[in-house]
Amino acid sequence: MTAPKKKKSLFINIAFLITSIGILLFLFNAPEETTAKLPHDEDHNRFMDMKKKAAEKFCVECHNPEDMALPEDHPPKYRCLFCHKRD
Repeated sequence: MTAPKKKKSLFINIAFLITSIGILLFLFNAPEETTAKLPHDEDHNRFMDMKKKAAEKFCVECHNPEDMALPEDHPPKYRCLFCHKRD
């Protein structure tokens, strides 16, 4: 009865290998990051050392419809640093 166990083990190993290769191919073919990073300038430097949630509270001071409007298709404004990463 050891032959069926070997076949099952071989099948599991092959399935694992195929799944792993599929995941790697998917990750290697992922598109490049296109979202702009948070700029390193006078206006944004004070936010570099803050925690994300604390820093995001200040974004609407400048990024609002009156001063610097965001595009209509822009994602929710309250999670700025989820996409706009700090270096």
